[in-house]
Amino acid sequence: MAKLLDGKVAIVSGAGRGLGREEALALARAGARVVVNDVGTSLAGDGQDRSPAEQTVADIVAAGGRAVTNGEDVADWAGARRTVEQAWDTFGSLDILVNNAGVLRDRMSFNMSEDEFDVVMRVHAKGHFALTSHACERWRTAAKSHADGRTWGRIVNTSSEAGLIGSPGNANYAMAKAAIAALTISIGREMQKYGVLSNFIAPRARTRMTESMPDASMFARPATGFDAFHPRWPAELATFLASDAVDFTGCGFIVWGGEVVVVRGWSMVSKLQKADAGFTAEELVARRDELLGAHPRQPGYL
Repeated sequence: MAKLLDGKVAIVSGAGRGLGREEALALARAGARVVVNDVGTSLAGDGQDRSPAEQTVADIVAAGGRAVTNGEDVADWAGARRTVEQAWDTFGSLDILVNNAGVLRDRMSFNMSEDEFDVVMRVHAKGHFALTSHACERWRTAAKSHADGRTWGRIVNTSSEAGLIGSPGNANYAMAKAAIAALTISIGREMQKYGVLSNFIAPRARTRMTESMPDASMFARPATGFDAFHPRWPAELATFLASDAVDFTGCGFIVWGGEVVVVRGWSMVSKLQKADAGFTAEELVARRDELLGAHPRQPGYL
């Protein structure tokens, strides 16, 4: 019986542990050959350990799949390029890119150091972009060799509800995840004509990162019954988004347990309009409630 991703080749970044590991395993179960990327640092960013990625590969191979390890830092421009090249050199193509690698450096904005800001933006935003850029370069070249100017590719990015609605105490992370949502939409518009589709997930899952958060108890494994925060569930959505069943691009999904939610970005709520002039500040004060419309809001927030 044919599998959902038979014949496909995938890269999953940050696939040594947590969500990335589950994504690599899920893609492999669906028939994909997988480049398992993980630089292998601690939560604090120390050291390099290839054993988590090697274990993911070993588990894929033991289950009858094919996979190779990759220890590159995907936020390094050359490292990201080498990762994409490894997929082509090892398996002859690249069809699926799952950007997952990330870090946390939670701090209130008035206490955050420059390094804590920079490392989060680098790993999340630049890491997503660098791999995506190099993959899209190869896909665009491949498309040019086809009569219809199209190839086949799927990008699955990892945003967060923090990036969609904001999050106090980790503005760096929220900024990076919002950037990833915007990247997803932009790449979707750039690459659709070449046959490459780009979508993102915003997962709620129990991982090494979420277990380090102050409110980690919400993700705790239940003593019995359904484990809603197991990272398998976002991984299953990622596998769906990597498949032929997807014919849409630039979309986002919140996912956890038995729930998948389609999300939409900024949209117009209400408006003021004049045909022949702009609005002065005083006019806006006078028409404030009309401007804000009937949109329900908490004090201080739209």
